[in-house]
Amino acid sequence: MEDRAMMKYPIGVQSFEKIREDGFAYVDKTDLIYRLTHEGNIYFLSRPRRFGKSLLVSTLKNYFLGRKELFEGLAISSLEKEWLEYPVFHIDFNGSNFTAPGTLDAVIEGSVSQWESQYGRSEEFTDAGRRFAYVLKKAHEQTGRRCVVLIDEYDKPMLDVLDTGYTITVDGKQRLLEEWNRDVLKGFYSVFKAADADLQFVLLTGVTKFAQVSVFSGFNQPQDISMSSDYETLCGITQEELESYFAEPIDAMAASFGESREEMLSRLKRHYDGYHFSERMTDVYNPFSLLNAFAQKAVRDYWFASGTPTYLIRLLSHSDENLDELTGKYYDPSQFVDYKADVEKPLPMIYQSGYLTIKDYRQSRNTFLLDIPNNEVKKGFVSLIASDYFKSRSNDVGSWIQDLLDAFEDGETDRIRDLFTSFLADIPYTVRRREDERERERYFQYTFYLILRMVSVYLTCVEKPQSQGRVDCIVETPKYVYIFEFKLDGTADEALAQIEAKGYARPYAADSRTVHCIGVSFSSETGTVGEWKSLLLK
Repeated sequence: MEDRAMMKYPIGVQSFEKIREDGFAYVDKTDLIYRLTHEGNIYFLSRPRRFGKSLLVSTLKNYFLGRKELFEGLAISSLEKEWLEYPVFHIDFNGSNFTAPGTLDAVIEGSVSQWESQYGRSEEFTDAGRRFAYVLKKAHEQTGRRCVVLIDEYDKPMLDVLDTGYTITVDGKQRLLEEWNRDVLKGFYSVFKAADADLQFVLLTGVTKFAQVSVFSGFNQPQDISMSSDYETLCGITQEELESYFAEPIDAMAASFGESREEMLSRLKRHYDGYHFSERMTDVYNPFSLLNAFAQKAVRDYWFASGTPTYLIRLLSHSDENLDELTGKYYDPSQFVDYKADVEKPLPMIYQSGYLTIKDYRQSRNTFLLDIPNNEVKKGFVSLIASDYFKSRSNDVGSWIQDLLDAFEDGETDRIRDLFTSFLADIPYTVRRREDERERERYFQYTFYLILRMVSVYLTCVEKPQSQGRVDCIVETPKYVYIFEFKLDGTADEALAQIEAKGYARPYAADSRTVHCIGVSFSSETGTVGEWKSLLLK
């Protein structure tokens, strides 16, 4: 790799040709690409946005065009002997906004018309799907080689309009744009079954697998490699790749932070690592955030800031499930792999969009533990959900958390109490009003789940099992340990007694830090702190 001063980071560069010709840093995945292209012929790959899917598609395109010179020095150069040129058909849905009626139809028509001008047009067919099938047949005949079809972000036309209620007028009748775009794609993708004899290789990339909406019904047994242990690192950056390709920028960042190399690696891991895409549990970093961090020598929330998951907030607002009821649980793959077009089940969309990931695999039951991948996602996603949940526009959740962190780090228990009290009091009554006891318990439980999740980005936060509206937690700072017991409509003395009875403080008996035991009761009537008692152990 080049000297750090010369290293160029391909931020926003999705062209393999440009990366190779202009000397950008490139993590060599071509051994996996060779394997992929020789083991099967129709694939689907789901990965979160900005995870390298477009670069993968561009790399495959150049490989199938036989551009041997671009691959010199890469793993595939010693594997591939023939470097044949195939007819390649590439559709990229990334660049269009499909909330405007007719956009999808225009994008497909433009692509098919361009291919027809090269390979010929049939006067027999008028719909885009069958016209494309004809083009594939003619390309096969004219070149003597079967065709390669690469479709990037195949699901964007549906995600853009998901649950928006946008409509389109067709033949004088109004239809949901979500349904129209789905049907247009279904008709277009139906070509692949009929054109099977003319296809050498097909890859569709996207965020979600819309199984139930029949988009995939046109395929002849596509292989979904989204959770394949063989291809889990096809996109993203592994720990080994991070340390071997980016040794210089890691050292440069460590120097600028005044940290050791190991401390900087730990910082990067906490903030950007944590994705797992198979039962093998190989750590995969978000490449977009890593490259931005190296370019700017700063650990910030690059991936989250690049796009707000508004469609997820819409889905969660319809669902009866809260984030705390979705995270930290084991699931059968069928529960989160296929997106069912049901707003009551937001889990698959949250997982496939990258806001949850696999954190453990239980082989005996073939179940996967899902949770938030890293601090970047936790900070952004949980803050966004909290702001929406509390509906308190006057209360800046982010700045309130910073004030709370200051109080924790300074050992100011009275200040912590005042911050909790004012935050809860600022939530409108209409938001916290609940009809029955179970809903009131659930509301307070979720309130503190969100707060503690945001705190845990910066401080060690140990959450005890939650039940009956109670959230027990331990917050650790370099100088202080806070052991909390929260009670709804109980007393602070009862809460402190429970800390003693459960022995929460025992693990800290030999700890040099100051330990505060804090019992808090909350009033469902007033919606804020009722009693607060703090016991200083040492």
